[in-house]
Amino acid sequence: MRDNLQAARYGKGMTQQQVADYLGISLNYYQRIEYGTRTGDFQLWDDLEDLFSMHQRILRQTFPEGNQS
Repeated sequence: MRDNLQAARYGKGMTQQQVADYLGISLNYYQRIEYGTRTGDFQLWDDLEDLFSMHQRILRQTFPEGNQS
């Protein structure tokens, strides 16, 4: 799971549906991006970077299970 992406969404007080609507994609597609099973295109990550004011490299990070460092 992309923990930083989820944390950024929580920090903005947004639901997955609200982020999906902002991006113009389906809820299911966004959920797969957040879970890490889909990658998304460059524009999508640029939009997420703008929405969350966080570099997409950080948003994309996935931590091995049990390791949040």
